[in-house]
Amino acid sequence: MKIACITPSRIPSSTANSIQAVKASHALARLGHDVRVYFPGDGPVDWDDVVDHYELSSRFAFIPLNANPRYKKYDFIWNSMADARRWKADVIYTWLPQTAWLAGLYKIPAVLEMHDRLTGKAGPLFFRWFLGSRTPRRLLVITRALQKRLEKQLKEPINPEILRLAPNGVDIDRYRDLPDAPIARSLLNLPQKFTAVYTGHFYRGRGMDLLFELAQDLPGVSFVWVGGKPEDVALWQMRLDRTGVNNVTLTGFIPKMQLPLFQAAGDVLLMPYETTIEGSSGGNSAEICSPMKMFDYLATGRVIMTSELPVLHEVLNVGNAIFCPPVNVDAWAIAIDELQADHARAKFLARNAKQDAEQYSWENRARLALEGLVKKSDEKK
Repeated sequence: MKIACITPSRIPSSTANSIQAVKASHALARLGHDVRVYFPGDGPVDWDDVVDHYELSSRFAFIPLNANPRYKKYDFIWNSMADARRWKADVIYTWLPQTAWLAGLYKIPAVLEMHDRLTGKAGPLFFRWFLGSRTPRRLLVITRALQKRLEKQLKEPINPEILRLAPNGVDIDRYRDLPDAPIARSLLNLPQKFTAVYTGHFYRGRGMDLLFELAQDLPGVSFVWVGGKPEDVALWQMRLDRTGVNNVTLTGFIPKMQLPLFQAAGDVLLMPYETTIEGSSGGNSAEICSPMKMFDYLATGRVIMTSELPVLHEVLNVGNAIFCPPVNVDAWAIAIDELQADHARAKFLARNAKQDAEQYSWENRARLALEGLVKKSDEKK
């Protein structure tokens, strides 16, 4: 089918929203569909600039369209839909309720992905109109917690026939045949000792203060912090130097193709989220999040140590992860000490994590999004 993916995210970008949108679109292309990605931009995107940035294998089109801030992206929504109609798209795949509603108005089947609560006055209105459309439609929510939050906002349940639970995904192939932790550390010139790895942004709520205190409390453990904006990395390096903490390696930005090796270097992978998590676009996602990092960690096949947040139990459990209270440094330090002494438990958790990751491929997610949306007789061959 011809699938027009319409995203409000900038491309290329390192934000989670941008990465998620491109990965979801890429999965559709990998299934054999003809995909065009429309995004706010004022210049062409060179394939060579995005193939490595997002680690893509199946080619598809990127189409930038102007988005005047004065119009709050409504010009972009209208123009992207107009181009998709001229292209004769079979399906509109979007992260914008306004776009999903407009697709229904033009009798084009639509998939709407929701990653957050409804905001503003227009968002809830367009969302209701989309739900009430008679055109084939599909609503993807990344967590059950988000579904409940949306239903609370609507003050009514969402039609289960159009609803699908679609957590974020992982490129399973990138995580096949990884070396064991000592070999990965050797390849990366990291210390050969018990290693705890954190990958991701350094935004508020990600647990950076806890990571810092853990490094102070556990001098025999090697900590590797992967990611962070240059200015954040510099600030943390200054703080580490000033306090004499020398068991932390800050890598700065690492290309996605190299990320699995850094994750494989860890004996334990850390997700020390706080009870309030700030995303790249602001807001608190602690109650409804589906972190892409979590699925990467599962696929790595290492022990996952995570904050005890209810929403994370939708994917993680005591069979594939260790849960610790948010912000409680003592509890995390004890858990790491216990893990170092219990090799059988570490092996059990790591094996289960690797096995559980298989169900979360981006391609499986894309199949779920399209399943039953367009009848075979209506598909264009």
